[in-house]
Amino acid sequence: MSDTPHATFTSLHSGGRPLLLANAWDAGSARLFQEAGAPAIATSSAAVAWSRGYPDGNALPRSDLLDVVRNITRVCAVPLSVDVESGYSDDPREVAALVADVVGAGAVGINIEDGADTPTLLADKIAAIRDALGTTPLFINARTDVVLASIATGDAAVAMVIERQAMYAQAGADGGFVPGLVSLDDASKIAQATPLALNVMARPGLPSREDLHRVGVRRISSGPWPYTCALATGCDAVRAFLAGDTAPLYAPRLDFDATNALFRASK
Repeated sequence: MSDTPHATFTSLHSGGRPLLLANAWDAGSARLFQEAGAPAIATSSAAVAWSRGYPDGNALPRSDLLDVVRNITRVCAVPLSVDVESGYSDDPREVAALVADVVGAGAVGINIEDGADTPTLLADKIAAIRDALGTTPLFINARTDVVLASIATGDAAVAMVIERQAMYAQAGADGGFVPGLVSLDDASKIAQATPLALNVMARPGLPSREDLHRVGVRRISSGPWPYTCALATGCDAVRAFLAGDTAPLYAPRLDFDATNALFRASK
């Protein structure tokens, strides 16, 4: 297999354990996660939006999204997958044009979701992306919010996820993302019924990565939680500082000189 970033990223979904995909929000977090050992980086749409002063939910300007992608690829050498939410448009052609720009900025994968839209619309967007890219490779991770948004529950949710995953696979998706899924039995049923590489998101109650891999899960995303952890720590330190206690500002912390050196070095 070629050692292109896309080929490397794709191969990470077929190893002896699930791909643990760290979700960053800017160049700094992405480079630090790479240095921590992440074999690939993904963006979290919520974390990127919040870091730019926008709410999650297709509110981020496209120019901001592309700026984040360019800056991450400028400082990172590992493959990058970008969360484009629902593509910031209901027009499949506009979505395809945006994704082409994201790929042009250096991404080798995307995450694109159905949300409250019909699954047919997401399938049309995926097909349009494939048509626009032609032979340019891209790992398309199709997210369905059936479980996360409680569009259905129990066996009905499993059946709906499988039905949607089949549509997205036919349209050209490579992976299927089911955030909110924590049932090992449901994950097994979905993984066995779809050709897509099954992706779940870290959350309380999620089974071990070994058990998830055993039933067919190929990727586990950290989601927005690294960002919320970082902000919570920062806010606690600032509250203490404003109250006259500077100690939390100093520990734990990243070494200033070592961190600064990361951004003087090449990718």
